[in-house]
Amino acid sequence: MDAILDRRSIRKYKPEAVAQELVDALLKAAMSAPSAHNRQLWHFIVCTDRAVLNAFDSMHPYASMLKQAPVCIVVCADTSLESGESFYQQDCAAATENILICAQDLGLGACWMGVAPDKTRMEDFKSYLKLPAQVEVFSLIAVGWPDEKKKRAEDRYKPERVHHNKW
Repeated sequence: MDAILDRRSIRKYKPEAVAQELVDALLKAAMSAPSAHNRQLWHFIVCTDRAVLNAFDSMHPYASMLKQAPVCIVVCADTSLESGESFYQQDCAAATENILICAQDLGLGACWMGVAPDKTRMEDFKSYLKLPAQVEVFSLIAVGWPDEKKKRAEDRYKPERVHHNKW
């Protein structure tokens, strides 16, 4: 529970690199997320090249922290793996959240930047990253060693938002 309750969006990072085994742990957490019909349609692009990270700032209004972060994980979905209805956004959201919680547990900082469903952002990233037609970008996750300390958020549990059996 501590990793969930202590998790905060970190937007300031130290310049130290993140070891590949930690990035692999984040990806393993992502791929352990639930997915509709167990399609596991996610793909991940791990970006560490400073030129790529800096370029993202021009495509996303809230990506300026990527000029400091040593890693960005781009969460994508291969829509050709869907069957019938589209659930890729739910699947990718679960994978994204697993990365955030795992990062917290590992002592890393992370921040989720939404791309989907903003069509302009989706097309900009798709073009820049040279994605195949059937692959959509869902989110960006900045990852690095935190250079800011945020206290635990206030208790967000609201019993008045809980209903039993019916509204």
